[in-house]
Amino acid sequence: MTRISDTPSAWDERTQLTTLLDYARDTVRTKCEGLSEENARKALLPGSPLMTMSGLVNHLRWVEYWWFQIVFLGEEDQGPWTEEDPDREMRIAVDFPLAQLLDEYAEQSARYRELVAANDLDTKAKRAVRGGTHVDLRWILLHLTEETARHNGHLDILREMLDGATGD
Repeated sequence: MTRISDTPSAWDERTQLTTLLDYARDTVRTKCEGLSEENARKALLPGSPLMTMSGLVNHLRWVEYWWFQIVFLGEEDQGPWTEEDPDREMRIAVDFPLAQLLDEYAEQSARYRELVAANDLDTKAKRAVRGGTHVDLRWILLHLTEETARHNGHLDILREMLDGATGD
């Protein structure tokens, strides 16, 4: 698989923000390349039983859903979580093939690229968060880049613990 670059094709703000988010997304896929289904479902950290490679991929997919569809667009929440099980997206991930989770994440990311392209970075989210603040699309892109990069670190550690694979 060819990696995408973190160097934007243009230096305007939108291109920089979207390029870095896409690079972080691509890194998720790269971290999972060649991973067995068994290893994708293994929880290695006793204090974090939901932290599996599959769980993190599914979590990132649903985090984007939350920020783009629920917060930004103001849609009704159809996510897998519940009040009783707020981390359900990580729990149920082990019930699906890793390739399916990665494909769903990629398909959803493609739709969100179109959403971002169609909206000004200053556009405010329809739903308030963070104490009543209506964040703008720029903040959502920055937040998703931060969240994805942070979880890439988790994926990196898990992958090395699972089979010794290291890399970008």
